[in-house]
Amino acid sequence: MKHLLFEDNGDFKAGTLMSEAGSSLQVELASGKRAKVKASHVLLRFDAPAPEAMLPAARALAEEIDVDFLWECAPQEEFAFTALADEYFGGQATPTQAAALLIRLQGAPVHFHRKGRGHYRPAPADTLKAALAALERKRLQEAQVEAHAREMIEGRLPREVGEQAAWLLVRPDKMSLTWKAFDRALAATGKSPERLLLELGAFASPRDLHMARFAAEHFPHGFGITLRRDPLEGFAEAVAALPLAEVEAFSVDDSTTTEIDDALSVRRTARGWRIGIHIAAPALAIAPGSELDLVARERMSTVYMPGGKITMLPEPLIAACSLDEGREMPALSLYLDVDEDGETIVGRHSQPERVRVAANLRHDLLDGVYTEAVLGPDNAPAVDADGQPLRFAAELAVLWKLALALGAERERVRGKPEPRFRADFSFYLDPAEEGEEPRVRIVPRGRNSPLDRIVSEMAILANCEWGGLLGEHDTPGIYRSQQQGRVRVTSHPLPHQGLGVPQYMWASSPLRRYVDLVNQRQLVAVLAGERAPFGQNDADLFSVMNAFDAKYAAYADFQQRMERYWCLRWVAQQGLTRADAVVVREDLVRLVNAPLYFRLPGMPMLPPGRRFVADLLATDEIDLSVQARFVEAEAAGSLFDETDEEPVAGSL
Repeated sequence: MKHLLFEDNGDFKAGTLMSEAGSSLQVELASGKRAKVKASHVLLRFDAPAPEAMLPAARALAEEIDVDFLWECAPQEEFAFTALADEYFGGQATPTQAAALLIRLQGAPVHFHRKGRGHYRPAPADTLKAALAALERKRLQEAQVEAHAREMIEGRLPREVGEQAAWLLVRPDKMSLTWKAFDRALAATGKSPERLLLELGAFASPRDLHMARFAAEHFPHGFGITLRRDPLEGFAEAVAALPLAEVEAFSVDDSTTTEIDDALSVRRTARGWRIGIHIAAPALAIAPGSELDLVARERMSTVYMPGGKITMLPEPLIAACSLDEGREMPALSLYLDVDEDGETIVGRHSQPERVRVAANLRHDLLDGVYTEAVLGPDNAPAVDADGQPLRFAAELAVLWKLALALGAERERVRGKPEPRFRADFSFYLDPAEEGEEPRVRIVPRGRNSPLDRIVSEMAILANCEWGGLLGEHDTPGIYRSQQQGRVRVTSHPLPHQGLGVPQYMWASSPLRRYVDLVNQRQLVAVLAGERAPFGQNDADLFSVMNAFDAKYAAYADFQQRMERYWCLRWVAQQGLTRADAVVVREDLVRLVNAPLYFRLPGMPMLPPGRRFVADLLATDEIDLSVQARFVEAEAAGSLFDETDEEPVAGSL
């Protein structure tokens, strides 16, 4: 009875011949299954041993064959495996020996190149050398991957992983050995990349992890700014050439603000009041296309987070432009002539100039001092706790009256009142012992104080007026419009229905937003009667608009993530396990005393603004999650309006 060794889909099989008809054979395998085999696929015919014994014996024997020796004794030209088997085993090879040598040849593609069924040719010496070297490199690389993976599984941090930790989170090279080892460790531990890296000590804290990931994605070269040229070169001369305004200006900002880019002034005139809105003028120092301009364009905005910021501009330039008290500073000023009643604007003009900044007021310290009673018609005593007269109380009273009129007009255009009690919060980080996290304070801030509304209304007014000015001169700018609920960025004036203004242009924060800097350059050129840097339908202007939208959204997301992180730190530092919360909508809720938003599935249906008590079961500072449980609803109603997503007011 004849037996056959044949090839089937790249594998070798043995069976007993049952019938043969031309080029087709019927073969019975050891399993009893029958197969149809082409005659051309048959490699060996033999009488003994039985197929079920021969093939396992051949595979075992193949393991004993030294492939390097086999390559040395093989002929240099193409050969049949049976011929080499006879040569290697020293005579007529048995079916088992021939099959063993075939299996070894097939399993050594580096040493032997297949030239047809059962035929091979030894690899050239130089080719073999290179291939073996590559195999050795691969072996060593695999050993390194396995060693590093093992280290991580056992809780140790390989140096290479530590050096690339942030990149492994945001933009890993999945062909690198470091990623392969890291991925293997992730699979073995079942942990998320962030959690594994933190546990290994790649980051000192969850905060460092969040910061490093953001830096790797958006600031791969670091947060610092390195310039080849002095950013203030020629700036002093340009400032000195500006006329000095006959005003005493003051700013209103939070105590943590160091980029003071807006100030206000009020002066009595024969027919009423002249109100000045003064915006820092870095456009006088930053030429389009300059080194400094390219840096600002790359960054697009200052990045804010609790306890810190990453500035768009270098600190020396910010210091030279910030409207700090006691200095004469360059500014782009918008003057508004207001009637005797203080409610109607009867004239307006703009100009670059130098402005004396008399004071930097801090609303977080003064919101409770400059109240409606003090600034309104009630004529409450305008004195501080020591009985001393409040600085700028008279000027702020004029501004408050105008702000109320402007807000009322915008509400009329909106067709509905603005939410005046939306929750806002300020974060303050108090220094801690070395190696410890700062202690965070979260201070609720109402958005309805006179100081806040004055600043907001003046900002909206300036951005609206200057947007209209560019439109009158057929000069493009970067506008933000809202129509039928859709917010978009345009290069020409369109209404902003959410704010209730005919147009709204970002121009009041040029120290911290690139679009404001672009718009300020356009305004300065128009006021000087010169050609603006950007003309109509300028492709480069559209490029700025698109890039800014993407960057600003990413920065805003990061700011929200870091605020959420510090909210969780606040919960931990306060030891909160039960807290008052308020319904935003459906199952989206927020803590009353912190901007910590989270979903609470399964809670009862409560109206927006309704307060309730929740148990805080668990928080995670890595994935920034909250687990909570509804306890009971309080009888009190809404404290804050959480239902209107439109901005209460702009920000200078």
